[in-house]
Amino acid sequence: MTAQQHYQQWLDSPALSESERAELLAVADDPKEIEERFFAPLEFGTAGLRGVMQTGLRRMNRHIVRRTTQAFAELVLKEGGGNAAQPPAVAVCYDTRNNSEAFALEAACVLAANGVAARLFDGPRPTPELSFAIRRYGCAAGINITASHNPKEYNGYKVYWSDGAQLPPRHAEVVARERDKVSVFEGVKLIDPDEALARGLLTMMGEETDAAYLDEVFTQSLAGEQTRRAAKEMKIIYTPFHGCGRELVPRILRRAGFENILCVEEQMTPDGNFPTVKSPNPEDKEGFALAVELARREGADLIIGTDPDADRVGIMIQVSRPGEPEAFIPVSGNQTGVLLLDYIIRARRENGVMPDKPVFIKTIVTTPMAAAVAEDAGVPWHDTFTGFKFMAEKIKELEAGGERFILAYEESYGYLAGDQARDKDAVVASMLIAQMAAYYAAKGMTLSDALDALFAKHGHYGEQTVNLVMPGKDGMEQMQSLMARLREAPLTEIAGVSVVSARDYLTDKRPPSGSDVLSFTLEDGTLFLVRPSGTEPKLKVYVMTKAGSKAELEAKLNQYIARAERLADPPCASALGVL
Repeated sequence: MTAQQHYQQWLDSPALSESERAELLAVADDPKEIEERFFAPLEFGTAGLRGVMQTGLRRMNRHIVRRTTQAFAELVLKEGGGNAAQPPAVAVCYDTRNNSEAFALEAACVLAANGVAARLFDGPRPTPELSFAIRRYGCAAGINITASHNPKEYNGYKVYWSDGAQLPPRHAEVVARERDKVSVFEGVKLIDPDEALARGLLTMMGEETDAAYLDEVFTQSLAGEQTRRAAKEMKIIYTPFHGCGRELVPRILRRAGFENILCVEEQMTPDGNFPTVKSPNPEDKEGFALAVELARREGADLIIGTDPDADRVGIMIQVSRPGEPEAFIPVSGNQTGVLLLDYIIRARRENGVMPDKPVFIKTIVTTPMAAAVAEDAGVPWHDTFTGFKFMAEKIKELEAGGERFILAYEESYGYLAGDQARDKDAVVASMLIAQMAAYYAAKGMTLSDALDALFAKHGHYGEQTVNLVMPGKDGMEQMQSLMARLREAPLTEIAGVSVVSARDYLTDKRPPSGSDVLSFTLEDGTLFLVRPSGTEPKLKVYVMTKAGSKAELEAKLNQYIARAERLADPPCASALGVL
């Protein structure tokens, strides 16, 4: 059907509420808007769905949640085990975004209507706790209603399998294919929540799961005696950006011995409109304005912020410059990861808890400095594609061979240590970051000092990402066209520097392979990678380089950033992300 035919089908359906019908009638004379909402279904990728919350086939709404869950329920019944006496179970979680709770209940009821037992959290919870619950309760799968750090207009639908990791590609393909066979309005089974509860097909999870999850997180504590003493004196500012880290992050920090946790009260209230920030993204330093104000007023040592579903964490650290007042500066995701990797190796060895075969995991767009730190410490490392589902697969593969990962991280502020989850975990990361700060404080150092020491030892590495924003149908076609052009005529020079090698991860058979990523290595050692985002309407260009000094590094980065911003033709909106 055409977009207009889909639009009319929706408009004529008795399943629409009056407000949904009014919303569609309001765009009746706007063919461009109809095209954008109905030209194709919202893509179901390896991370599920993510889109703007509106009525339409290519938007996030209750009808799309129901339809997708119907297809997912059929997959669970077919491959998730269980029987008539003990049906397979699916854990369902949600964050603090607008409509998240309603969408989660819709998903749980569709599961129950299909004879799948739904285990629904009784309130917003961190994404990693969903991963934990799947593993703890032996669930066949999981569903999480979240759009992570996206703007308030967005929501999403992430799916997990029995190992607590995001859905494997083969299962994601099945759900995508079967979903498109399900009639949006007539093909979905439904049940009333009260009936589902009465029949035992809907149960609630709460404090008992929180406590068990935190017990597992705390097993990753690495604080020695000196670190514990320093922790008692530290002042930490914490903000959840109106998200669901508000309960568990302060709890784990206090359990780890940090007695002076000061929360940004204006941002502790769950609110899907994120009223105090332009974007609830810990990558954006502007969101930390209230936290910095509080930190300066209270004389704090460290600022920690987690995104709305508490799977990503950003920090700001105190620095002192001669003749200037103390200031707080952001630490990039790459830099935080390098600091954590170095600290975890040090602390594990000092505490005698390093596994026999330790291993570090990163993504292909994570700073090469992390590999340099691992190699210097004698710890093997592995690359994966961007996304923790690929890291989870690598963890499983390595563990089968007797190796144990000590840290997995990606440049976009996601970190995992421990067996409690198989997705990035801002709760455990917040604990480890705080302990790392206390570890260096006990030595009379700040995290800024520790980072400078690493640069002095390994060289000045720098990374930045240029996001070329390409929204809507036209943007999707523009991204596809640009990637095709770069494959047909690969770059031979970038900003006047020759390309010495290129790699197409989509066709190259060397592991990792099979992802829509192009990589160019320059004569000066710089890496220049291009890939379409899997969750947002943008093309991401990663620049990773190294220099002999901070000044030289800044000049090189600016040179390559300027070229990256001109990569799209015709020009599009761009946003610079510092990683």
